[in-house]
Amino acid sequence: MSEDMFCAIKVKKTAVLAVLLVCVLVGAAVPVLARQAEAGAEKKEPIKWVDFNIPSELLKSAMELDIETHGEEGRPHVDWIEILAYLGTKYGGDFTRYRSGDLEAVLEKIGSGQTVASLGEGLKYYSYYSEAYHAVLDGFVGEYEVETENGWEKRYGLKAYSPIAKTFPYSDYDDFGVGRSYGYQRRHLGHDLMAAVGTPVIAVESGVVEAMGWNQYGGWRIGVRSFDGKRYHYYAHLRKDRPYAEGLEPGQTVMAGDVIGYVGRTGYSATENTNNIDTSHLHYGLQLIFDESQKEGANEIWIDVNDLCNLLRNHQSEVVRDDATKEWSRAQPFREEIPENRFSPAPSPEEGSGGSRP
Repeated sequence: MSEDMFCAIKVKKTAVLAVLLVCVLVGAAVPVLARQAEAGAEKKEPIKWVDFNIPSELLKSAMELDIETHGEEGRPHVDWIEILAYLGTKYGGDFTRYRSGDLEAVLEKIGSGQTVASLGEGLKYYSYYSEAYHAVLDGFVGEYEVETENGWEKRYGLKAYSPIAKTFPYSDYDDFGVGRSYGYQRRHLGHDLMAAVGTPVIAVESGVVEAMGWNQYGGWRIGVRSFDGKRYHYYAHLRKDRPYAEGLEPGQTVMAGDVIGYVGRTGYSATENTNNIDTSHLHYGLQLIFDESQKEGANEIWIDVNDLCNLLRNHQSEVVRDDATKEWSRAQPFREEIPENRFSPAPSPEEGSGGSRP
């Protein structure tokens, strides 16, 4: 064999080895890159702030369109949350710019065959408003069942309730963000509904009882987490001595419209069962949780629920009193599907009287 031929064979072997080495390296790198891509996707930053200022009149109009078009032949179903998200994108979240003609214009486009999603394509913040408003409203409209003299009947519509029971008088105004000074200077992150001591407090939405017990700011309070885990409904300043509906326990599932407690004026004290609130009222708050890291601390997201409460004002749960126990309960049985993967609160240690978690 000549020296030239030997060198050529050697070069070919070297090239083959190089190709094999590249294949091995690429094969090893692909799963690593895939894992890195997955990790990057998992690390998507959660929404950190939501301004919810949709007027109750628009909420009502959009909701009624959703209900009217559900299951109606020959007419596309109008998803109220997607319409609100589209308008929110259009106004940059500033609904003082809303005009009724804007809603009518959207409906004309939907009637011509377009979808809200297609209208939102290309709008920079549409996905943000869609995710944010779904987090607020997902549990409010949908399918449910009520028991009648003919048995259980399936229905579709508003399935969230006012936090105050039907026939019990109350008054309220938009006091979100007003200053509070007990303990430290802070903003009021809820909505006060002024009502008499003993007024039944109603579960706004179906969910799981996540928190009960004493909180020095909120007194006797209840926290109910929505089935999807995105909403934490907070009811505070409940009645002294008998704040809760009989038998209510953490981890228990409650249905929208159930009686869960009673209005009082407890709180503003490190000592349990103390009436340090001057006027009896229910503090109702709604926290959004896009990631569990937002559950407590500086990253909490509380929204103004004034317009939601206005929407629910005419949808109150009718209750009846048991004269023997003096307990109130809902008059009409209600149920909705409980997801198998519903939110399950982690067990927490017994809270002391100084607990700060709402």
